[in-house]
Amino acid sequence: MSLLSSPSVSSLLLSEQLVADMTTWRQHLHRFPECGFDVNLTADFIADKLDSFGIEVVRNIGQSGLVGMLRSGSSAASIGLRADMDALHIHEQNTFSHCSQHEGKMHACGHDGHSAMLLGAAAYLAQNLTFDGTVYFIFQPDEEHGRGAQAMIDDGLFERFSIDEVYGIHNFPGLAEGELMVRAGSLMASESSFEITIHGVGGHAALPHQGIDPIVVGAQVIMGLQTIVSRNLSAINETAVVSATEFVTDGTVNVIPSQVTIKGDCRCFTEATLARIEQSMARIVDGICLAAGATYSFEFINTFYPTVNAPQQTAYAVKAAQKVLGDDKVNGECEPLTISEDFSSMLRVKPGCYVLLGNGVESVGGCALHNPKYDFNDRILALGARYWIQLVNDRLSKFTVD
Repeated sequence: MSLLSSPSVSSLLLSEQLVADMTTWRQHLHRFPECGFDVNLTADFIADKLDSFGIEVVRNIGQSGLVGMLRSGSSAASIGLRADMDALHIHEQNTFSHCSQHEGKMHACGHDGHSAMLLGAAAYLAQNLTFDGTVYFIFQPDEEHGRGAQAMIDDGLFERFSIDEVYGIHNFPGLAEGELMVRAGSLMASESSFEITIHGVGGHAALPHQGIDPIVVGAQVIMGLQTIVSRNLSAINETAVVSATEFVTDGTVNVIPSQVTIKGDCRCFTEATLARIEQSMARIVDGICLAAGATYSFEFINTFYPTVNAPQQTAYAVKAAQKVLGDDKVNGECEPLTISEDFSSMLRVKPGCYVLLGNGVESVGGCALHNPKYDFNDRILALGARYWIQLVNDRLSKFTVD
């Protein structure tokens, strides 16, 4: 693959009809949100659109995911573009005409917009075969729970389809519409949870010497966990957060409990740091419980891996975005974020890049993600679609440059 030099801002424009269609599609998806892997109506809608564009569709990958395939020319080169389809279990508080018709479910993260942008790019590319190779349009279920990407991978996504590199995009409230930010390396953090159950010997609160108080042991464990970041990780290059968020006992006012359960959350930016956190946590729990004569169970559950962008693919993404938005609208060295993203699982298998596109500020597009009053900003649909199209034309160019 090669990257052509081009003007700082692309002349690529979408028709008014296509922009209107994307808005209609997006608002339709917003009206009928579905969650987790149960996104069959959404997948039906997307598959029907892709089929109407003349794009071959393969269904039921990772339960309810789908892939559209568009070939042009003779090159074996390929690119994968991914959008998420699922919504959240949130009661929408908006009153506009396209608000959710499914009680207790809402597109509060903008996955309706991500799907509509990718459909728009697919529609355009199907009518303008200006590239040489294959584009794979990947529509993924269950991003919010961190299971959909891995489910598609486990179902042979990258074996059944010859995808060279993979790209993703997410809207970002608080960043002005028309702006984009990204960074090579760790863009977003992992998300892991832990559950520690400490078994002591309960008894009368007036006779603590007759038992093993799991509250005292649990308190020592929590304090010990706070040394992981401060004493086990590098202060220079291993940013992390370890938070104990629940402490539950079976005791009462005059009863020392027989057990306590500690739950919490961890975030970090590399898999090496993630492994050190888990190892340190296991060592601390084991040592403190052993010293006190208590027993325990410990579970560490990784839900999202760190989102790590490949340097070369990030450079391609930055150049494509600059052509569409302008050099001054693209921040290619943004600060890493402690939010998490399921696309990270795909980036562990294939080189690629995930970017954040401004959803707007203040009254239009500025409402935070996962908020019951959030709505995707339809004015950025064309920008996202144009970015996808530019990226495809750059990465699957019909020309070669030394």
